[in-house]
Amino acid sequence: MLLPRLGVNVDHVATVRQARHAPYPDPVTAAALAELAGASQITVHLREDRRHIQDRDLVLLRKTTQTKLNLEMAATPEMLRTAFEVRPDTVTLVPERRQEVTTEGGLDVIANKDALKRFVAELIAAEIHVSIFVDPNVEQVQACSRIGAHAVELHTGRFCEAKTKDLRADEHRRLVDAAKTAVKVKLAVYAGHGIHYDNVADVASVLEIEELNIGHSIVARAILVGMERATREMIELARAARQQAILEKKT
Repeated sequence: MLLPRLGVNVDHVATVRQARHAPYPDPVTAAALAELAGASQITVHLREDRRHIQDRDLVLLRKTTQTKLNLEMAATPEMLRTAFEVRPDTVTLVPERRQEVTTEGGLDVIANKDALKRFVAELIAAEIHVSIFVDPNVEQVQACSRIGAHAVELHTGRFCEAKTKDLRADEHRRLVDAAKTAVKVKLAVYAGHGIHYDNVADVASVLEIEELNIGHSIVARAILVGMERATREMIELARAARQQAILEKKT
């Protein structure tokens, strides 16, 4: 099977809409087009300040998504209630600060293990698949396993933003080590943040990674070529890279 699966994050369709507080463009329509193009999942981040995705979007996406719905959210009582009401297929727990432009790093699971363990247990009791967004750090990945999560999503931002060849290689090794550790402790492995058309091959070539969650670069390209084409192009690049990595492993 030519994994990884592609989850398309439609947050920034809502960003364009909220810039004018208009009824368009609609992230729900964008999600449907991404699914038509082959996306395996729709991802949204319902932020505390509602800067892009709105509660209305989440409710409609739950009704219309044909694949899987992944809700990124902070570990707060308000978001827990939302998860219970909407019942996404997956909840991905992420850090959140009002001042940040976008998510700046992974959750510190080690420092917050007791509170997160209780939070994860409540989601699992509601039969919701739980992923935790963490930096590609072996100790953080192991901590995710200890608190009962089903999966980790590795933060690829530092790799994607690396300015030198050596730094890029170091960050890629961190991704590989974290992904291998996750498999050893029986966690599913996802990846996301900062991935675009020029670097997706490097991430998709990590065989342990089952799923990529990509938003900004797909939405940016969709402005020029349309959502379906932008999604298909990303899927094709990821699959080609995975196929090459599998062939190289066999030889």
